[in-house]
Amino acid sequence: MKLGIFAKTFEGHDPKTVLDAAKASGFSCVQYNMACSGLGPMPDAISPDVIKAVRSASSVAEIVAVSGTYNMIHPHVLARGFGLARLQVLAKACSGMGTKVITLCTGTRDVEDQWRHHADNSSKEAWQELCVEMEKAIKIAEKNKVVLAIEPELANVVNSAAKARMLLDEMQSDHLKIVFDAANLFEKCSTDEQRRIVASSIDVLGDDMVMAHAKDRDGEGGFVAAGMGVLDYSFYVQCLKSIGFSGPLVTHGLKAADAPFVANFLKEKINGLD
Repeated sequence: MKLGIFAKTFEGHDPKTVLDAAKASGFSCVQYNMACSGLGPMPDAISPDVIKAVRSASSVAEIVAVSGTYNMIHPHVLARGFGLARLQVLAKACSGMGTKVITLCTGTRDVEDQWRHHADNSSKEAWQELCVEMEKAIKIAEKNKVVLAIEPELANVVNSAAKARMLLDEMQSDHLKIVFDAANLFEKCSTDEQRRIVASSIDVLGDDMVMAHAKDRDGEGGFVAAGMGVLDYSFYVQCLKSIGFSGPLVTHGLKAADAPFVANFLKEKINGLD
């Protein structure tokens, strides 16, 4: 497995400065965010100079994906349209920046926060709208030869491995894959239940996983940095190994000061050093 980190963990608007910091902290790859180039995460335009600078910086740390999250089922159609247009901008830039994967979230009915749960997320209408929007996004991905990677998470429409599998089966596209994050699939539960959820979810989605994420949960269900919570990382990593996963394991949800600790923690788990 490659060990990576969200590039935006580190301060700076110059890609080389940011990727140098990631490398120095012990990571060989990053999930890039256009904010690290001084732009919005989903910019309206990306200049050739920006693309060139990102590609040059990738010699320091491989760019395994770029963040392209927007609310795919926002209640306002115009908001979804703006997100789709910006996804197209990002997709067109990917080849020049040296990456082929764009990460997405499947969205929520919450108007203000794309990471906040809404009761209507489980409605038939929300699912239908997600499928319509995803078909549009996949057409963009096909045209630009990139892969869209969705992440099951409790606050979004796709809130489980089972729903992620439903979407994959419905879309039937090689341009739609999975980012797997064990900490997104539970809040508070016993260790045995946590292991059951992680193992069964990897079993359901393993063939379509292009990346895994690494963060953690504290005892109250909140997010913390990997290795600082209750997630059984030895079990999680072993499950990834058991399906032959050799892609990037990318950490996020941490402070830059904690990055070296998290890198060492994850390396020990990958190498089987408990």
